[in-house]
Amino acid sequence: MENGDKKQTRSWKTLINHENIVRHIKSRRLRWVGHVERMPDERVVKSIYKWKPHATRPKGRPRLRWDDNMRRFEEDGSK
Repeated sequence: MENGDKKQTRSWKTLINHENIVRHIKSRRLRWVGHVERMPDERVVKSIYKWKPHATRPKGRPRLRWDDNMRRFEEDGSK
């Protein structure tokens, strides 16, 4: 086991033993959002964070493509 692995294992054990893990995760996420908000607008991370899709996805199950049918045929065998 490398030294970095020991550090990571130790931090996971600390996180698991934390009395309220959900609150801990939420506070870390909030800290990260605050960090991103203070970044300059030119940073890639901030542009991805602020990005909004222009189109919406269609309702319902996605349509099957020809390739999907061929993969299913290969998986099922020669029925």
